[in-house]
Amino acid sequence: MNRNIRVRENLHIVLWLAKDFAWIANFKVLGLIMGLPTLVLAFILVWLTRNQREDFFHNIAVTCWICANVIWMVGEFFYNDGLRPIAMPFFVAGLLVIGYYYIGQFFASNKKVR
Repeated sequence: MNRNIRVRENLHIVLWLAKDFAWIANFKVLGLIMGLPTLVLAFILVWLTRNQREDFFHNIAVTCWICANVIWMVGEFFYNDGLRPIAMPFFVAGLLVIGYYYIGQFFASNKKVR
């Protein structure tokens, strides 16, 4: 894996943890501030891994998850948890993307065995 991508992935984890800490601590401004770079870096990682099938699908799923997470957080902060239904399709999309990848891997590995 490209060292440049690995560094960004590690930074992404730090940003995600800071966002979630702000969320759980009810630090609304910090949560909003940390949500933006977390999302931006998630999209950057999708772009950087577009030629690496496994990482690409995982990063799309993570990006969907972060989108859902940020929407849910904003809903809890400002809309009496009223945005959860809007967040749900992003969670489902992430699961579908990663499910598609692993189902494809399963069938590809079964073709090799035959």
